[in-house]
Amino acid sequence: MTTEVRVIITTADSEELVEKLCARLLEKNLAACIQAIPIQSRYRWDGLLQCDSEILLLVKTSADSEEATINEIKSNHSYDLPEIVSLPVTNGLPGYLEWVVKESSGLG
Repeated sequence: MTTEVRVIITTADSEELVEKLCARLLEKNLAACIQAIPIQSRYRWDGLLQCDSEILLLVKTSADSEEATINEIKSNHSYDLPEIVSLPVTNGLPGYLEWVVKESSGLG
């Protein structure tokens, strides 16, 4: 087992979707912690400028569970093309990183 950690970023358009994604990821032990933050997203879609209220999810997971976590988000998301970005954690409190890896082993 590696001690490498990833933060996967995605957005949701409703509290219902947030609850669904969080429950699935946590119940399946694919995430140790998920933070949900209300945001305003501005972007171009189909050639038009958009501004929408969304909820940003910061999903803490292990490198070993990264692919399964991304697949779980993708298969349960309501967007045709959801934002799913994975960032490597290059440093952090060792005990916290060990906890993330332990809790996101994917053995749930």
